[in-house]
Parts: sequence; structure tokens; C-alpha cells
Amino acid sequence: MRQSVDVLVSGGGVAGLAAAAAFGSAGYSVICVDPAPPITDGTAPGADLRTTAFLQPSIPVLEAAGLWERLQPHAMPLQVMRIVDAGGAEPVARITHDFNAADVSAQPFGWNLPNWLLRREFVARLDALENVDFRPGTATSRVFTRESEALVTLSDGSRVSARLVIAADGRHSPVRKALGIPVQTTRYGQKALAFAVTHPEPHNNVSTEVHRSGGPFTLVPLGDHQGKPCSAVVWMETGPEVDRLRQLDPAAFEQAMNERSCGLYGWLEQATPLTVWPIITQIAERFNGQRVALMAEAAHVVPPIGAQGLNMSLGDLGALIALAAPETLGESGPLQAYHRRRWPEAKLRLAGVDALNRASMIDAQPLRDARAAALHALYSLAPVRRGLMQLGIGMR
Repeated sequence: MRQSVDVLVSGGGVAGLAAAAAFGSAGYSVICVDPAPPITDGTAPGADLRTTAFLQPSIPVLEAAGLWERLQPHAMPLQVMRIVDAGGAEPVARITHDFNAADVSAQPFGWNLPNWLLRREFVARLDALENVDFRPGTATSRVFTRESEALVTLSDGSRVSARLVIAADGRHSPVRKALGIPVQTTRYGQKALAFAVTHPEPHNNVSTEVHRSGGPFTLVPLGDHQGKPCSAVVWMETGPEVDRLRQLDPAAFEQAMNERSCGLYGWLEQATPLTVWPIITQIAERFNGQRVALMAEAAHVVPPIGAQGLNMSLGDLGALIALAAPETLGESGPLQAYHRRRWPEAKLRLAGVDALNRASMIDAQPLRDARAAALHALYSLAPVRRGLMQLGIGMR
């Protein structure tokens, strides 16, 4: 027996759950599937210990989906983005510049939350929507599209007819592959270590990126942990260096971590286990197919710099919702309009993050000195500084 719905969301990560909540809140019937049940407890094995900073333009998308009211009590505001150059001969901060959201807005740059908590609250929102059927542990097996509908076979053997399929199923998207949409991938030989730390000095809602070589060492504010100030860390390095760091005993790793952080918040203590994530840039040749829209990492992947990744995904979702209408849902015209709206912006942001990442990886001392001089020059020009902040937030 075949079930008919308005929207099938393939992928139950943060972006897919948000899409299911958004279309469900807009009154569409939705099925959301993912092969792996979401881990909604930060202490459980396999929990996603990374964090996400929702920038200002993402908040209306979350509000319309009924998600922001669930997230706001747990969110940590990001008022200042601090860029530190530690590229001198010794690992110490030599240039520090603060980009303050007050210079361009009455609101913070964004609000930070742990990814596992996002999954917990998003799943709770789906449970409250009677027109959304969330099926964790079920995968998309086959997709066949025609002008009037998409026919989807799931891993449990059930079949679904959908007016629109949303591919939010990751960088190796099965739906994208089924449609034969190619991708362009850039590999950096980098990986990212993600974990949380406590520190004696408060973070004061400041997100700090420390640049030396191999990639940025980023500290993002979290709520207190066991009575101590706490931050999420994303430490990007070359693959071999990440492998070496993971093999250190706890005391040696703590020493290396504190050397790399330049002691900015005092002595850091590791508060959660390490997780490792590969770093690539990737973009699909197009973001639409017959009865299908690609979004999030099925469409584009960026390194974790400047909080662009999930905010680009919510930009996709906002465009999809804005272009959706009950009478034309999943038709060629709105999907082509979606591609025209989102692909150029994604391409531009990928290019910007790629340039920033390559600059952060520089190892040669003269080039690190040039990077520091460029940072100082850009910061010193107030109109340029404000323009960079507006671009980073996504303000138009």
C-alpha cells in the first residue's frame, strides 16, 4: 500500500528536522525519515558535541517552525566575535581584534546551542505536530520521480508518494545520487576536533578564533558546566596532527590544548570526549531536480568557520518555505526559482569560507606575518569592518 503526503524529508539531522517542523507548521503533511535515530542526550555515546550558532536571519525561520520558543531558554548569546592572531614564533596572542555586534545591530550576532540539544528540542516539536510523521531508523532506499509526484521506497519496504522530496540527507546524499546530480568537492587534508572545556575566566559571550597554523582554534560560549564557565571548542588541524593529538594521554593533550589556546581564558580543562569531523568544501551542481529540492549538506558543505554551515541550511529552508504554495508544491517553476535564489549565494559563501580557511592554515612565518597585517588593516577601516560583520551575519 502506498501512502501519499505533501512532503517527504529524507534526513533527520538538525536541518532535516527543521525542515519537517517548518513544513509541518505551515500545514503540509510530512514524513521525515533517517536511518539513525537522533541522539538527544549529550552524555550518550555518539552524541554530536559540536555547537551551532544561529545568526540573526535564521531566527525568523526557527520562529515560523515553532522551534525558537523551545530553543531560546537554552541559547547563549554571541555579542562579540574575537579574532586573535598567534602566528608569531611563539604561540602567544600578538594581535587581538573584537568585532562587536553593537556596531551593526541592536541584537547579538547570534545564539549558540549544543547540537544534541537541538535534536532533542526539534524531535519534541515534531511530536507535537499531528501532521508530521517522524520515522527514525528508516532510510530512503529508492527514489523515482515523474512530473506529477515522487515515488519513494523506504528501507522498511513501505512506499510513499510525495509532491515534494527534500533531500537533507548529508554530504553523501542518497537522494542526490539517485537523481545523478554531481558535486564539486575540495579537500584540505584537515580534520576538526570538537569537544567542550571549562575555564576559570568567564567568556562574557565572546566567541574567540585563535589563528596560528593548520586551521583556527575556536572557543564558542556555552552555559556553565558544573559551576564553571564553559565553551565549545572546534580545533581544526591537518589530518596527521589531529591523529597525533588524539593519541596523547590526557595530561599531554591538556598541555597541547592550552598552548594552542594561548591561555586566553585561563587553564582549559576538557569537559567532554573528543569527536572528529573531516573538513571539506562541497557544492552540488544544482539544488533542484524533478520534484526534489536539495538543502543543507546535500547541497553544500563548508568548513566550520564563521558559523556559516547550518545558517546556510536555514537560508535554504527559508527560501523553500517562501516559494512553496499548496497549489504548486513540488512543481518545476518554484524549484527552479529556489535554485536560482540559493545556488549563487551558496557559491559566494563557500568561496569566502574557503579563502578564510586557507589563510588560517598558513604555516610559513612570512605568510603568517602577512595574514596578521591584513587582519589589522581590515579591522582598522571602520566601514570595511562593519561591512564584514554584516556579510558574516547575513544581513542584507
